[in-house]
Amino acid sequence: MTEKLHLDLNTSTTLRRDLTLRPVQWTDVKAVAELIYDVCEADGDVTVATTAEELENEWKNEGFDLDRDAFVVETQDGRIVGYEEFFHPKDIYHDLDADGYVHPQFKGLGIGRAMLRAVEARAREEMKLAAPDLRVFIRNTIDNKDEAGHALFKSEGYFPVRYHWRMEIKLSEAPAPVTFPNGIELRPFVKDEHAVAVWEADNEAFRDHWGSHDSPYEEWSRRKFERSEFDPTLWMVAWDGDQIAGFSQNRFRMGIGWIGTLGVRRPWRKMGLGLALLQHSFGEFHKRGMTTIGLGVDASNPTGATRLYQRAGMYVASEFATYEKELRSGRSLE
Repeated sequence: MTEKLHLDLNTSTTLRRDLTLRPVQWTDVKAVAELIYDVCEADGDVTVATTAEELENEWKNEGFDLDRDAFVVETQDGRIVGYEEFFHPKDIYHDLDADGYVHPQFKGLGIGRAMLRAVEARAREEMKLAAPDLRVFIRNTIDNKDEAGHALFKSEGYFPVRYHWRMEIKLSEAPAPVTFPNGIELRPFVKDEHAVAVWEADNEAFRDHWGSHDSPYEEWSRRKFERSEFDPTLWMVAWDGDQIAGFSQNRFRMGIGWIGTLGVRRPWRKMGLGLALLQHSFGEFHKRGMTTIGLGVDASNPTGATRLYQRAGMYVASEFATYEKELRSGRSLE
């Protein structure tokens, strides 16, 4: 089936004859990571790139089939110049996602269109498992400065539905000590004792966010703890008695400090806990010699996170547009 899909798509696009669209192989991981870095560098923000180790970890996700869910375009001499991957939350077949990259030196050759059609064919295969009355769609995100990308998506029937920001702050001095709300205390994160509780709090804190789905513990823990950059001393977990009120799961990423996931559970919102966690995280990074700290956020975040980050001194460093294509109309769960 993979080979048939590959051949059909090559003959239905304008991909040049000296370029080949094929399924990804494990041996491609370093070349794909280099491609992603080159694309992000051309876009002006390498902090959103990924390492080969991170990419390989993603490919190990339960349910991700490397032979069917990822494609590369390579030249006759074996250089990988395009990459597209397909994914969706476990057991969810109506809310589908893709992510793609074309090397800046190889744009305008039909690579992006070939990969979009390959991933759409894969999505249409997967959507057969969705409940028959559900609306099915696929989403893909690009740097908002990518004018050619905008034109490509629109020509393939996609429409922009959301914008996301990468925000950052550059510290000129050590942040002032942080005072947490009354009754709230930070405790050292002990993985074996606290991981399940943080996972539950993480799922709960993001249930009202656009496009969010609960993550199974196995998937969540592998994504969080199997990174080489995982450092439990950078995880800030705020407790109210025996309840987790909020958290900031931090790490180093692509040469800067990274606020990976910052969340506050609903009963503890509107009391300054999110700002306290953020500023405390700034201080911890500064102690370790890192003065540039970044994070990613939905520009239309319903909990006011963008305002909180701006109040803490962060600014928008990059903007990304998420495009959506409806594959089947029906009942919406959003």
